[in-house]
This record gives sequence, C-alpha cells and structure tokens, in this order.
Amino acid sequence: MQHRPISYFFACFCVAILFLESPLLAQSPPSKPPKDTLSVGVAGNEPFVLGSNNTGNLHGIAIEIWEDLANKKNWPYRYRTFNTVHEALNVLDNGSLDLVVGPISITSLRVARMRFSQPYYQSSLAIVSRKSEPGLWERIKPFFSAKLLVALGMFLSILAIVGTLLWLAERKKSPEQFPPDPIRGIGNGMWLAIVTMSTTGYGDMAPITLRGRIIAGAWMVITIIFATSMVAGIASTLTLSGLGSSVITNVEQLSGKNVATILGSPAEAFLKEHNCKEVAETDLNEAIAKLNAKEVDAVVYDRPQLLYFLKNHMDEKLYIAKAEYYKQGYGFAFPLTSDLVHEVNRSLLELAEERTVERTIDYYLGEDK
Repeated sequence: MQHRPISYFFACFCVAILFLESPLLAQSPPSKPPKDTLSVGVAGNEPFVLGSNNTGNLHGIAIEIWEDLANKKNWPYRYRTFNTVHEALNVLDNGSLDLVVGPISITSLRVARMRFSQPYYQSSLAIVSRKSEPGLWERIKPFFSAKLLVALGMFLSILAIVGTLLWLAERKKSPEQFPPDPIRGIGNGMWLAIVTMSTTGYGDMAPITLRGRIIAGAWMVITIIFATSMVAGIASTLTLSGLGSSVITNVEQLSGKNVATILGSPAEAFLKEHNCKEVAETDLNEAIAKLNAKEVDAVVYDRPQLLYFLKNHMDEKLYIAKAEYYKQGYGFAFPLTSDLVHEVNRSLLELAEERTVERTIDYYLGEDK
C-alpha cells in the first residue's frame, strides 16, 4: 500500500512525457529521395538545356534551377540526356527515370500520364519582325489593301444611293441644281451628300422639296452616328497594315504574310489558324536569316528561345512583340507514383521567394521588355 502513491505519480509522469513529446512524434521526417542517387532525364533545347553531359558542362535555365533545388535538398543525382522531350518522357513512363528536367510543357494529355512540378517558367509564342524603314511601295501599299478598298467601295455605294435619292426627289422642282440628266443629277446629289457629311456647308446647293429635306436630314443623322466609326475603321486598317513601319506588333498583322517558324513546333498550327503563309525551317538561325533577307515578314516561335537568340546576337534591326499567344508552363516531369513532387514544389517556391529562379532566367534571357 505504501508503494501506490509512488506508482501513481510515476504513471502520471510517463503520461505527461508522452503528451509533451507527441507533437514531435507526429512530425513527419524530412523527405528523402527513394534511391541513393536519382536518375534525372535531360531533354530540350537552348536556353533551357545547353552543353553536353559527356563533357560535364550541362547548363541552362532548367539545369541550373534543378541543381539549385537538388543542392538545397542534398539529393545526389546523375543525368541521362535524350535527343527529344518525347523520347525522355517515354523512358520516364517505363519507370527508368525518377524525373525529367527541361522545357517540359505541362499539358492535359501529359498530366494523364505523369505528374508535374509547378511551372518554373511561363512560356508562350511570340512574334519577331524587322525594324527597318519601309520603302515607297511599303508606305503606299496599305492604301491598296483589300479591307480599305472594300470600305471605300461600300462608302461610294452609299453615296451613290443617297445621291440618287436626292436627285429623284429634287429633279422636277429644282432642275437647276439637279439636272434631268442622270449622270449630272446623281453626281450633284453625291456632291451634296459629301458636303452634308463633312458639315462643310458650301451653300451652292440645297434640297427644296419636303422629300429631299427628309432624305438630307436622315443622311445628316446617319453620318453623325457612323462617320466617326468609319474614319476609325479606316485608320485601324492602315495601322494594322503597317503604314510607315515594317514592325509587327500583333497577330492581326500576320494575316496573308509570309511567316517563318520551326518545323514541328506548336507555332505551325497557330499560323494556319491565323491565315498566314507558313515557311517552315529546321532551326531558328535559318528562320532569322530569311527574316533579315526580307524573304519572310516575321518569325513566330517560343518566346524564351527568341529572347535568348536576340540577347546573344544583339541585332538592333529585330523587334520582338510584347503580345503573347498559346501560353503554357514549363515544369519537371515525374512518374505518377513519385513521392518527390511535394518536396520539389516546396523547394521551387523557396527558390522563387529567394529570387534564385528569377536571376537564373534573367541571366539567360535578359529583361523581357
């Protein structure tokens, strides 16, 4: 009986210790890679993957971000290089790789087959064109564009209709202003319509009949409402046609033009969608060479690759438009059963917060202005 208090206090002490230690026990241990050395597939083009694994000088945006991440986690790894992203992802599907590093587009079809990290870079298609001063024909060419000619044709047709109505209403009461001869009479009616539309008011002629005044009044109201829109439309047509400049700033200006891109890239479907005359090349150097030779009007390709090219060639005659199309994220790919994704995402967020990712991208691409 004398030992019961001691046993009771000892039991309470043990329970208290377990209670205090339970938060520590509940914490999960730090994530470790499932193998001693991770097998990392590498695929893609510059500026995300540069150099050769054989010479030990692999580098680029994707490589450096991965190496910063792996060093942060103290994960050992070895690289396996592949010629194409498609080939690397097939090997990943077979279970021979732990992840694939490179400019791997995160798409709905791929997500059904594998897991992805959060995007470390947001890519898109971009347009590069020349800054060179246009020649005489390039300056006057917009005035002969199909859109402008159609607009002028419609405008003249409307003037002819209004002029005819005025002539029919006024020819009997005012033959001096609107002669019986249809050519002269309708011509005078069109002149009155133009004067009325422009609010010039020369006073050389005016309708005197009720029907003529109703027609003229209705024409005044119509021109007040639609004249501004018509002028804006013509100005827009001239602007989109590149009046005074060969620089292309948006996709609307590409319609009907010769545009180079890389064979097999997503830009091919983009150019077909926007009625461009596609000129497919095997690499970016050939496409840019045709642009400089004025054999094509623009080059459409992935923005990071274009930025990297312009940064390294410093060609002041080329301009990359700010407009972006077909936006997609680049991430790292993992097997569906991988338990690395959470830790990789957390480390990517840490690198982003430390601005390590931003500095790496800026080093290769410069400031995208």
